[in-house]
Order: sequence, then structure tokens, then C-alpha cells
Amino acid sequence: MKIKELAELSGVSVRTLHHYDAIGLLTPETDAVNGYRNYSDEDISRLQQILFFRQLNFKLGQIKDILDSPYYIKREALQMQKAIILKEHARLESIVKLIDKTIKEEKGEIIMTNEEKFEGLDFSQNPYEDEAREKWGSQAVEESKQKLKKMGAKDTEQKFNSIYTELSKVRHMEVDSKEAQALIHEWYEYLNEIGEYTPKMFKELGDMYTEDERFKQNIDKFGEGLAEFMQQAMTVYYENHKK
Repeated sequence: MKIKELAELSGVSVRTLHHYDAIGLLTPETDAVNGYRNYSDEDISRLQQILFFRQLNFKLGQIKDILDSPYYIKREALQMQKAIILKEHARLESIVKLIDKTIKEEKGEIIMTNEEKFEGLDFSQNPYEDEAREKWGSQAVEESKQKLKKMGAKDTEQKFNSIYTELSKVRHMEVDSKEAQALIHEWYEYLNEIGEYTPKMFKELGDMYTEDERFKQNIDKFGEGLAEFMQQAMTVYYENHKK
């Protein structure tokens, strides 16, 4: 199967399939004559596994390690994926029940205690912050939080939205184009007003845009495929500025 056919079949963009090939996650055979990628049935099955893991917010590096492990057994992986999804389903189901209960209270059918209004909800931790702490350490996160506080959340959000909007306009260009890299540089400079980002940290942040579905959904609100475009453009920026 050719790359465009697989993209249409799976819903994964050609650009993403190219990226998977570049990082060694999904490497089909290449025709020596015309250079076309040819995906075998085994490659297609591997892509299915990649997408299952991606739905569970596994990072691409983690997925590669799992699939390339000599101890990897597909049937066991599927059972594990199913168990995780069922657990998440149960969590969401409990939230739906809480919403239904709250609707009944709004209609005057029942009275909820204050404790009941928050059963099953846990916002004690910020998942984005936890991930940042794991990657770059608590000190860097605390410094960024203090700078954000001084700058003002509203101004920061407006700047973020402005840069995302401008990047969305060039997302169909090549990631190494002058226009794309100029905007990515602006993004890099602004992030360094908030925190302290080395080119490597900047690249790792870009990786999170596609590896973490939460980031991807938020960024893609400004244009379909923007998160993926930014991730690749930030990788190019890193390659051009690493020491």
C-alpha cells in the first residue's frame, strides 16, 4: 500500500507518516526504482498499534520502545489497552452520572449536598504542570509561573492566540520556509520571556504538541494540523540553533 492510500485508510496525515518513518517508528520498504514507500500488512498492523497507544496518550518514544522490545506480545498489549480504556470509561461514566444528578437538582427534583456535587472530580493537580515538572524540573516551572503572574494571564493568552493564529496561516507551507521559521522564532522568543527555554527544551515542548492529545486538541482549534506543523517546525528550529 502506498503512503497516500494508507493516509486515507487510517486518517493519519502523510506528513505524520513521514515523521513516523524519520524517527524509526514505522519504516516501510522503499522502492529502489521510484523511491515510493510501500507499506506491508505488517506495517499496517503496527500503525494500528501505534494509534491505539496514541489514544492512550503514550509518547512516540514510549511506543517505539514497546513495539521494538523483544518481550512485546501484541495480544498482551491489546489486553492492556482494553483494560486502560475500560478504566477510563468507568471514570467518565461516573462523571456523566454526576452531571445527570446535577441536572435533576437544577430541575428541583432532588437536593444535593455540597460533598455530592464534587464526587468523582479531582482537579487538585494540573496535568500539564506535572508533565512540565517531570521534563524540566520544579524550579523552572515555578519561575515560569511567577513570570506569568507578573505578565498577566489575559495578556499572555492574547499573545498565545495571536501567534497560533499567524502560524495557522502558514501551516500549509514547508516547515523550514522563511515564513514558518520566522514565526517559530517569535514563538521561541516569547516563551523565553515567560521561562527559560534552550533550543532542546523548545523541541521537546514541540514534541508534546503531538504526543499529548490535550495539547494537540487545543492547538488544532486554530487550524487543523497546526500542532503537527508546529512540532516539525520547532524540530527544524532546534536543528538550526543547537550548539
